[in-house]
Amino acid sequence: MSNPPETKVVLIAGVSGSGKTTVGGMLAERLGWDYAEADAFHSPANIAKMRAGHPLTDADRAPWLRAIAAWIDDRLSSGRPGVVTCSALKRAYRDELAGGRPAVRTVLLDGDRDVIAERMRRRHGHFFGAGLLDSQFADLERPAPDEHVLTVPITDSPEETVDRIIKALDLSPKH
Repeated sequence: MSNPPETKVVLIAGVSGSGKTTVGGMLAERLGWDYAEADAFHSPANIAKMRAGHPLTDADRAPWLRAIAAWIDDRLSSGRPGVVTCSALKRAYRDELAGGRPAVRTVLLDGDRDVIAERMRRRHGHFFGAGLLDSQFADLERPAPDEHVLTVPITDSPEETVDRIIKALDLSPKH
């Protein structure tokens, strides 16, 4: 039996407010890897739609997912490892981003709706309001075992969550 390929990209997934940006940024910093925030890949039209309180459709998300997949492919082809965030709520989205890419590992930040809603109420200046959280939980398809997604509860501190991810994925932080 062969060893799994070395992880080159970590996709940090979860509903809005689960801590993707915080954990993803900290993980990239600890590893010394490139970092990309999924919000940077959204079109102005998508941001305006969410700011107005309307959830995105699959059609709205398609170009966004393609742009994130292109970023992942660039990391893989260039040999520069990276961490990228994306809600990746549905299996089809996770398949587009990580499917057929064995060096990509997906981590789902998993938390209670009320805890996440409280986090979102404390968050200021973000275009994605707490009113859209229910649409995220409605869209969330829990990963199936064959997806090999690492599910990490958000009950620990961000630092502890990063430690857990590094240990579970056997990653080597920079020194």
